[in-house]
This record gives sequence, structure tokens and C-alpha cells, in this order.
Amino acid sequence: MVILKDIFYLNKDTLKTTLDLLFKNWKIILMGFVYITINAILGIIINGLFIGVLRIIGGIILTLAMAAMTSNYLYLLQNIIRIERFTLQDVKDGFTALLRKVYGVLLIGWLASILYSMVLAPILGSIGSIIMMIVPVLVFVLLNPLPESIYLKYNDPWGTIVYAFEFIKENWLEWFVPNIVFLAALYFLSGRIILSLFMIRFSSTIDISVYSIFIYVIGQVVFSFVMIYRGVLFDSLSTSTRRKRIYMRDLYK
Repeated sequence: MVILKDIFYLNKDTLKTTLDLLFKNWKIILMGFVYITINAILGIIINGLFIGVLRIIGGIILTLAMAAMTSNYLYLLQNIIRIERFTLQDVKDGFTALLRKVYGVLLIGWLASILYSMVLAPILGSIGSIIMMIVPVLVFVLLNPLPESIYLKYNDPWGTIVYAFEFIKENWLEWFVPNIVFLAALYFLSGRIILSLFMIRFSSTIDISVYSIFIYVIGQVVFSFVMIYRGVLFDSLSTSTRRKRIYMRDLYK
């Protein structure tokens, strides 16, 4: 009963704060259009100029661009959570603000996949394909707060990954109760289960039909709400314990 009470009041406070922050920073919703425009332009340039062996260079550029846009979005979220606002200058600075950490985390993930493919997969044989299906789910669950760990905690890339794992060990129930609801909402809007911790994707085409634009806008509103909610919740859980939260609520009744 105590646990359920804590979860209820924790999410009640988080919801109130999230709605206030989203109202003050509604422009974060528009950033999705900025990223999809950059995606389309990059897609056209890469596909047109980098052909044959040059596709390797194109792939590196795409990876850096993805890391830069992820850095930008997480930096804006950092400002929203920390100081309740972001400016045009923050938008400009965001592309490099967290780039090193984001790229470092992506690099660790890439090296882990290479190590598995070259060393473990040949040993495991047919079982390896089954493991490859399970690993993305495990990563999504065990490192779910990785984006928040990147922009709200000051650790190196490896320390960021470790912190995300330790956070889930300590707060798995409080964290996943609302996040399962969010996952269901995003599935309803997108028609697919999203198991990617970084959901900025590259595309060379833009569907400009009225229906697609409407769904995209709704999706951006929901996604912005979810990401701010996660940030507020992460900040609360990482700076308190259940006992402390209950004590503080009883103290200020």
C-alpha cells in the first residue's frame, strides 16, 4: 500500500510539473519538423553524392548527424528540466553540447555489436540468432533511462550506461508504471512497438498529406509530453528515495 501511494503521488506531481513545462516550452513540439527537414536534406545529399565505396563516408556523416540531432534534442530537454526554458541560442548550441557523450554511447553500442558478431556469434551458432532477437529487448528494458542519464547526469559515456542500469535496478517499478502506458500510446499512434532508445530517424522523403501531417503533429505533442515527463520523473527518482518522498509529503501535509 505504501508503494502504491508513493507511485500515485509521485506521478501526480510529475504530471502537474510536466504539463506546466510543456505549456511554457510548447516550441519543443516544432523541433520535430526541424529534424525531419534536416533528415530529408541529408538523405538527398548522401544518396546523390556518396555512391559506391563513398557510402562508407556517407554512413559516417549520417551517424554524426544523428548524434548531433540527438544531442540537440536532449540539450533542449536539459534546459526545460533544469531552468524551465530554452532559447534560440540553446537550439544552436545543442547540436554540439552533448555530442561527445552521445557519440561515445553510440560507439560503445556499435563496438559491443561488432564484438558479438565477430567473437560470440560464431561460437553460439544457431542460438546466436535467438539471442540477437532478445538483446534489443533487454537493452531497451535495462537501459531505458539512458537518454535521461545522458542529459541529466554528468558522467562519461561508459559511466552514463552504468548509471542507467543502476537506476533501473533501484527504481524499476516507479519508472516502468508510467512508461508502459507511454509505450502503449506511442504504439497506438505509430502502429509499431518502439524499442529504440533514440528515436530520431533519417528519411529522404516527407509525406505532406493532410492526414499524415495531422498524425505527425499529434505524435510530436505526445512524444514531447512523454520525454518531458520522463525527464521530470527521472530527476525526482534520482535525487530522492521512497522513504524520503513519503517523509517529505507527511511533513508538509
